[in-house]
Amino acid sequence: MTIRVVIADDQDMVRTGFRMILESQPDLEVVADAEDGEAALAAVAEHRPDVLLLDIRMPKLDGLEVIRRLTARDTDKPRIVIVTTFDLDEYVHAALHGGASGFLLKDASPAMLVEAVRAAAAGDALVSPAITVRLLREMAPPTPAAAQAARRPAEPLTDRERDVVRCVARGLTSAEIAGELYVSLSTVKTHLANVQAELDARNRVEIAAWAWESGLASTPAT
Repeated sequence: MTIRVVIADDQDMVRTGFRMILESQPDLEVVADAEDGEAALAAVAEHRPDVLLLDIRMPKLDGLEVIRRLTARDTDKPRIVIVTTFDLDEYVHAALHGGASGFLLKDASPAMLVEAVRAAAAGDALVSPAITVRLLREMAPPTPAAAQAARRPAEPLTDRERDVVRCVARGLTSAEIAGELYVSLSTVKTHLANVQAELDARNRVEIAAWAWESGLASTPAT
């Protein structure tokens, strides 16, 4: 199945480079690109892509407003992968909670860009390890009291689920988690689905954010 992609970035060279990388793959098709937020929404409405590659800072509507409007829809919502320059600003934090399915730095390798698009289309997410460690750690509460204020799961997580969440917080893919924990890929996906339901999280990026906010990500496995 061909994965349809829209690229939204205000830099022409970035859009051109991403298009060349993605269209070199037989299963990826760039159906449109957009230079600002309004054009991104129009392109999504017209082409109904599977994945939207989205910059944060753009003219007319920034990436956060694009995310807000798209996630508010009941149908035809593409998976959103943020591709941004990394400066630990509040915009990326807000995008994380807004429903983005992945994060990459603009200097990520072509292979990682392709992998992020495929992961998003499959309902998974790829978060650059550099972003996971440096960005999500910034969201970690400074005190034990702040950690206690983080939302609690509907049911306590099992030890294995907590191990999986720690791996997610480090930016590992499902396949990497399976290898590290010596379990099958289907077992990892089952644990992730259970955790997502317990936390009422929209995707694994929100699971990673919760892991840092609650302090679990910085707690060693037992």
